[in-house]
Amino acid sequence: MQYEIEFYVQKNGRIPFEAWLQGLDQKTHDRIMARLDRVQLGNFGDHKTVGGGVSELRFFFGSGYRVYYGIDQGKLVLLLIGGDKKSQNKDITRAQKYWNLYLKEN
Repeated sequence: MQYEIEFYVQKNGRIPFEAWLQGLDQKTHDRIMARLDRVQLGNFGDHKTVGGGVSELRFFFGSGYRVYYGIDQGKLVLLLIGGDKKSQNKDITRAQKYWNLYLKEN
């Protein structure tokens, strides 16, 4: 199954996932983007649900990076936010907030 990937955009135009991604070094950025290419093809790799309609892609390099997303209508992967193991609890809360806002707006 193929998935379309989109970024969550806040009302002010800010894109939390993109802002996080731009703060990473090039090697880490490239590895995360390669994983997202596989997600588009339906190969999510290591992932799990974290509640409230949000799931996380888990990366086992660097500081334990995480990418939080929701799936809308079984075909769209909405990238909400990224983070690492250290900020996981805060990131999950924020990702769930973004997901709920997205659902209300769409």
